[in-house]
Amino acid sequence: MELLVQMVDITTLRVDAIVNAANEKLAPGGGVCGAIHAKAGPELAAACAAIGGCPTGEARVTPGFRLPARHVIHAVGPIWRGGGAGEPELLASAYRSSLHLAEEHGLRSVAFPAISTGIFGYPYQAATRIAVQTVQAAAASRRHLERVVFACFTADVFQAYRDEGVLTGAGR
Repeated sequence: MELLVQMVDITTLRVDAIVNAANEKLAPGGGVCGAIHAKAGPELAAACAAIGGCPTGEARVTPGFRLPARHVIHAVGPIWRGGGAGEPELLASAYRSSLHLAEEHGLRSVAFPAISTGIFGYPYQAATRIAVQTVQAAAASRRHLERVVFACFTADVFQAYRDEGVLTGAGR
């Protein structure tokens, strides 16, 4: 599986699925969640409401509606509480759950934002390490998934992925 990092607006990527850094209610929020909902259109909020929520550490999937991506995987990462409330395992679980859904749906390409690092306050260096290690560990068991893109909105987060050894990829 190819792992790439890009400085890009995740809502513009033509991949099988983009991952939304969602909240437990799967409601439109701020940051990347708000941007995804805005670009996908009101149908996304209706589809999320029909699901009825998602626990922290898990993920759910919907169509992409007006996005270039065919699907949106809504992953609920933890709110940072200092590191002693199970945050690392919950964050890793959100990535694993997303990858499981991608495999279950036969998806070949998925783009992740830096889950939990925005308004949820997870330190981006630690979150990046967990993201990369979790995706790498899951790579061997994925039959369909060929490419994972870590879509970064800021230069410091982009550099954190580069520091973890993720190659820079061209936009697609």
